[in-house]
Amino acid sequence: MTILYEDNHIIVCVKPVNVPVQEDETGDLDMLRMLKAYIKEKYSKPGEVFLGLVHRLDRPVGGVMVFARTSKAASRLTPQFAEKNGAGAVKRYAAIVEGGPMPSVSLRYECFLKKDEAERKSRVVPEGTEGARKASLDARTICVKGGLSLVDVLLHTGRHHQIRVQLSHGGNPIWGDQKYNPNAVPGQQIALFAYSLSFEHPTTHERMTFTALPSGGAWKDFADETRLLAAGVSCAYSDGDVLVVNKPAGVTVANADGGEDTLESRIASAGVAAFPVHRLDAMTSGLVVFARNARAKAALDEAMRMRTIGKSYRAIVLGCPDFAGKRFGTLTFYAVKDAEAGLVRLYDRPRHGAAEMITNIRVLKSEGGVSEVEADLVTGRTHQIRASLAHIGCPILGDDRYGDRAFNRDPAYKKLRKSAPLCLAAVRLRFGFPDGSYLSRLNGKVVFILPPFGL
Repeated sequence: MTILYEDNHIIVCVKPVNVPVQEDETGDLDMLRMLKAYIKEKYSKPGEVFLGLVHRLDRPVGGVMVFARTSKAASRLTPQFAEKNGAGAVKRYAAIVEGGPMPSVSLRYECFLKKDEAERKSRVVPEGTEGARKASLDARTICVKGGLSLVDVLLHTGRHHQIRVQLSHGGNPIWGDQKYNPNAVPGQQIALFAYSLSFEHPTTHERMTFTALPSGGAWKDFADETRLLAAGVSCAYSDGDVLVVNKPAGVTVANADGGEDTLESRIASAGVAAFPVHRLDAMTSGLVVFARNARAKAALDEAMRMRTIGKSYRAIVLGCPDFAGKRFGTLTFYAVKDAEAGLVRLYDRPRHGAAEMITNIRVLKSEGGVSEVEADLVTGRTHQIRASLAHIGCPILGDDRYGDRAFNRDPAYKKLRKSAPLCLAAVRLRFGFPDGSYLSRLNGKVVFILPPFGL
């Protein structure tokens, strides 16, 4: 048992796997008794020690837990773990699942569960079933290795065996789950871990977040990814030389770009050494490449300079780009930077001091006055995709710099912007390196994610 934090009101610890939270029929030592003994000895407490249980973890599952040291703290913490309390506690879990890859975009899983007391299991049942309760969670794939997927899970309700049942019901049972995964081998440790817990302190009202990392078993192949996940970095691909991460909107890439919260600083806080080799605008989400050593950085820098690494983006735009009746075409413009205004100005023909800007565009889907498009960069200029699409009258949803503010604030498209204030994301990287490059082994490798939006 590891203590992460303690004061006169709460104690936060990491529950070991296979330890019950409270006493059960096995008589095995449980968390409540261990913590009470710890407090009694450390603080020389006479008599019975009070310790309030405000939430639970399944016995085989390890992870972060908070306990109340006073009745007042317990009364204030308990409601935070109630369902549908947006300002309350936030519990995140890492899981390694079998089955086909789940989407990289966060999806809501909702169903009704009923606990079977005789079998000590829960089952998915039709709505309206007597004794059934609604269960809700969000799940998102971080990366896939060897047929297994690392998944980030955010709980909205707290039902019996909820994550285990819902993922199994969706075709992605958790590795080593002896109850809900028919492929689990006896003796395997379930790959489910409560890696992050956020809540409001019961007396200071400070928002506090604590994290911990799983280890051993199936986790050893996802060591980097889980460390990064706990640091707020979603890893799409990693090896000893290259790290590709999925940047959320609103976060800058490098420390040199300014701001306290950057991808580079988050990665460093996870104990992973990595150097950014290119940038995305702060409000653009998606794939960013980092080098993990000097040789890899030199190879990546050369590939970026020679433009042998292909980059594809997805965007939601106003209207539909028209290429003489076709759904694909090439946009070629000439850009001049306006440093004072902080943007680029585009021209249809070459002019002195202008840089050529070439983008291939493909329309994927159109409905309701907007389109989802995919853009492949041929050149790599500042604000290239945003400026080019706005120049042809198809600004990107959420782009106030080049776009249409009335379009951006139209309630009809509010749902599309829920997960992405700017509907532009770097979704695909295709590695290519010159002959003899240190990283030529990655030639042809593609890293792909789904954008946090879509029609």
